[in-house]
Amino acid sequence: MPPRAAPAQTSALTPVDKLQALDLVVNAIAHPARRQILLTLHLRGGTATAGDLAARFEHAWPTTTRHLRVLEDAGMLKHVKRGRTRLYTIDHERLALVTEWLGWFHT
Repeated sequence: MPPRAAPAQTSALTPVDKLQALDLVVNAIAHPARRQILLTLHLRGGTATAGDLAARFEHAWPTTTRHLRVLEDAGMLKHVKRGRTRLYTIDHERLALVTEWLGWFHT
């Protein structure tokens, strides 16, 4: 499988690209398990291993890794490999797309 391109910085996105990125983010957080992964990471200081995250759920390891992949593809998570371990962190800039979009509705 070829390596995935890193998502562009939100500030560097065109308006159309921002809307496409927002769609990825909203679709990713539509699933309760993915929202729980983000919340768990946030409450643990923003960093956790894949194993730590998987231990929080009752579903199988492949299910957890699929959820992590969706969040990573949406640009909301990043990881670094340390040996066989993947250490995940939240990309707060990508999450800010939701706040920015909701801001349009404040009167």
